[in-house]
Amino acid sequence: MSGLIARLTQFTRSPQGRRTITSARRAAADPRKRAQARRLFGRLRGRR
Repeated sequence: MSGLIARLTQFTRSPQGRRTITSARRAAADPRKRAQARRLFGRLRGRR
C-alpha cells in the first residue's frame, strides 16, 4: 500500500500531475460539472 501512495505522491509532484490537479480543481469549481458529477455518483450509488 505504501508503494501506491509513493507513486501517487510522485505523480502529483510531476508536471503532468500538477496539470491534472489544476484541471480537476477547475472542473470542481464549475457548477455544471459539479451537478454532472453528483448525477453520476447518484447513479453509481443506486446500483448497489
